[in-house]
Amino acid sequence: MKRYNLKNDLKIFLDEMYELYNTKEFIDKDPIQIPYRFSEKKDIEISAFLTSIISWGNRKMIINNAHRLMEIMDYSPYKFIINSNEKDFHKISFTHRTFNAEDLKFFFISLKNIYLNHGGLEKVFHVSRNEDKVFNAIIRFRDIFFSISHLPRTQKHISNPLKKSSCKRINMFLRWMVRDCNVDFGLWKGIPKSKLSCPLDTHTLRISKKIGIINRDKNDMITLNELDTALRKFDSIDPVKYDFALFGLGVENGF
Repeated sequence: MKRYNLKNDLKIFLDEMYELYNTKEFIDKDPIQIPYRFSEKKDIEISAFLTSIISWGNRKMIINNAHRLMEIMDYSPYKFIINSNEKDFHKISFTHRTFNAEDLKFFFISLKNIYLNHGGLEKVFHVSRNEDKVFNAIIRFRDIFFSISHLPRTQKHISNPLKKSSCKRINMFLRWMVRDCNVDFGLWKGIPKSKLSCPLDTHTLRISKKIGIINRDKNDMITLNELDTALRKFDSIDPVKYDFALFGLGVENGF
């Protein structure tokens, strides 16, 4: 890999790393491969949402369990969500770390409520013009998602910005839906790319600290705001494109 003076040429370095990692080949190694199995918008966004929710831990395990989720829905996510009822859910068996069958059953029921009564996932993530980030939209989405009866334990599977979470998985889902590039879908045109926040995981956190664009070690909202501010200075229109650079460098041996 070409070496750079990071202090003087950091934007050039990150732009080149974005071009290196933002390729179709990335899809084959990433959980985003799951929604790429579908062509209909609602199937893509439902499969992407559910895949993002279980995207923590080993990537191979994430992908395998996401395939299992699609099998449960007979590889027809929207049709399954709309046509199934609670009786159909009793026979479901599923576990991904702490996300279990009871959590999944509620997610199916809540998604059905969102599509039947709230206009679908894209509509419930609406970002107002006077909002410069997506976090109020995530709070509103979360309020709708848990507005129907549910087990308290299930709430932990959608992070809460009000508790200072960086909301990595939801931010990743929004990146998939909003950005248009070689990897991301760009299906949702109502949210400007400039309002997205970087999905902050262990890789992006470590690399961001190593190259000096953040100072904190903790994965929380404060650190994410610090990272967002830095990335917006590099590209105010599409700051989250640098997720590819930071994540790619984080999983590459030797950096």
